[in-house]
Amino acid sequence: MTNIVTETHDSVGIITIARSERFNSLDPETARDLRKAGLLFARDAKIRAVVLRGSNGVFCSGADLKYVRAGEDHGQRFQDVLEYIHSTISEFRRAAKPFIAAVDGIAAAGGFGIAMSCDLVLASERAWFEWAYAKTGLTGAESSTFFLPRLLGLRRAMEMLFLNPRLDARKALEWGLITAVYPVESFDAEVMTIAKQVAALPTEAVGIAKELMNQAAGMDRLDMHLDREIEHLTRIANGDHFAEGLAAFFEKRTANFT
Repeated sequence: MTNIVTETHDSVGIITIARSERFNSLDPETARDLRKAGLLFARDAKIRAVVLRGSNGVFCSGADLKYVRAGEDHGQRFQDVLEYIHSTISEFRRAAKPFIAAVDGIAAAGGFGIAMSCDLVLASERAWFEWAYAKTGLTGAESSTFFLPRLLGLRRAMEMLFLNPRLDARKALEWGLITAVYPVESFDAEVMTIAKQVAALPTEAVGIAKELMNQAAGMDRLDMHLDREIEHLTRIANGDHFAEGLAAFFEKRTANFT
């Protein structure tokens, strides 16, 4: 696996997205390897908790827009990436063990959605969270439109959609998006302390309890919703609004949607 690094510490599995030169964005190869690593740890009985993190002070910025831009069929290019990401998110939710997002730095668009799909979200004081899709004329994917109303309530979810606030770690904690915030200098140690704590729990019992809570929260609809996210995003990605949003992104200007 080129851009995904896996390691184990006793019963804790760690997955690192190591593509910092592209802000840990996901092209098809990286997304495929992320899915492979997630499946590996989810199904390994010796691993009792999994940490997902990024490298070099960045968590993840979602699908790689440079990869999308390189082809004529933007919708198909997005689909090449999103099918792997959505499968990974579904596996995180089904796994009978805790998945922990360790967010240090940016978690935007798809990276934001991936973090929200984890059971616990731990953030460093320099972390920040942004929905971001509308800035490039997109509809939202990577589970974000599924989890935001459940985590925030409909009113705050609509605020994320229409006003797109960039939330620092303290604000994200205040809103209920994340679990805890730690100083940058002790962040990795704090994450491992929490990971080892949950790994020491009775795995079968907490796995069943996670399944029951997922059922209560309507997670049985997640896969269907992920399919709808891909359907809508890949369609709109071939339209004029995304063309303008993509150009604005690379030209480092505000998009002019008409």
